[in-house]
Amino acid sequence: MSVAESWSRVMSLLRKHAPADHADLPGPVTEQMLAAVEERMGISLHGDLRTWLLHNNLDLPEEDVDDDVMCCGFDGFPDEGSFFLGIRAMERLYANHPLSGGAEWCEEWIPFQSDRDGWMGQFIDARDGRIGRWFVGEPTVTGEYESLAHYFDSVAEMLTRIGAGQYPVCSVAEGRLVWS
Repeated sequence: MSVAESWSRVMSLLRKHAPADHADLPGPVTEQMLAAVEERMGISLHGDLRTWLLHNNLDLPEEDVDDDVMCCGFDGFPDEGSFFLGIRAMERLYANHPLSGGAEWCEEWIPFQSDRDGWMGQFIDARDGRIGRWFVGEPTVTGEYESLAHYFDSVAEMLTRIGAGQYPVCSVAEGRLVWS
């Protein structure tokens, strides 16, 4: 399954099980926005990441951005405590990553999910599209998922379990994911 198909499955399940959360999500980035970000970052984004961002740019509206935190995003999606990054948040965390400059971080790793402080999250390797995970103070994990599509498949499975009431740490109330 392609990244576009996997993400479409995630969005369909979110629309079905948490329609209020789905309605909050913004539209896509443009090719011009992606080109400008790549130029500022000095790296080409992996094709899967580009495809995903051309479907949904999950940046918060400017007025909702909290300058006191490293990253801002839509709380509670894809899980409690972390969120998908939009293109502005990706660029900001990439430029100021807590592990950058050390042996633990490669410039080809583009964060796409994080907590508010940037201390933990997931990244896509711009060279081969594999998904890894970082947590400050612990070893970085590379190749956790073969691709962004495989990762989104796991999110879709989680949403399916939530919708069936088979995910003990999350339920749905008033069209929103509620984490316990």
